[in-house]
Amino acid sequence: MAPPQRSLPILLLLLLVATAAAAAAQDAPFVVAHKKVALSRPGPGVERLAITLDLYNQGSATAYDVSLNDDSWPPEAFQLVSGTTSKIVDKLDPGATASHNFVLETKVQGRFQGSPATVRYRVPTKAALQEAYSTPMFPLDILAERPPQQKFEWRLVGKYGSLVSVVSFVGVFIYLVASPSKSSAAKGSKKRR
Repeated sequence: MAPPQRSLPILLLLLLVATAAAAAAQDAPFVVAHKKVALSRPGPGVERLAITLDLYNQGSATAYDVSLNDDSWPPEAFQLVSGTTSKIVDKLDPGATASHNFVLETKVQGRFQGSPATVRYRVPTKAALQEAYSTPMFPLDILAERPPQQKFEWRLVGKYGSLVSVVSFVGVFIYLVASPSKSSAAKGSKKRR
């Protein structure tokens, strides 16, 4: 073990190096990608997937030449209907966002687990491209049998809502008039004594 006199300068040197590294890391872009998938059925035996990829620069510097690529959709199971699976953004300033959408169609039934999208961007202070990944997506049951969902019928509220509220008010009024109050019952017991 080093004597206490020698360990203090070493500790100060390590603290200085850590502070410099933290300051350098703070002056960099930090790109976050969020992947969302929405399923819809335009017809029997066909399911569409609307994929949205949102990019956020949460760092303190601009990210340049941001390329987004989502090639996790096998062509034997998915067909591109609209858009492209990749996008390039010239620059993404600190606090800025960018979004990319595309639609796929499938006629193959089964469970599918896609991988995250890849984001590559350039930082002016570094020679190598930086790489990030989008959030993972949950497994999808493509063309799975889904039980019908019971939806709330708003047209019934429009048709019978006023009638139900009038009957409810009349019922509450009759209950209040017909039921004896606690204070009158207490007064009656005092008079008997």
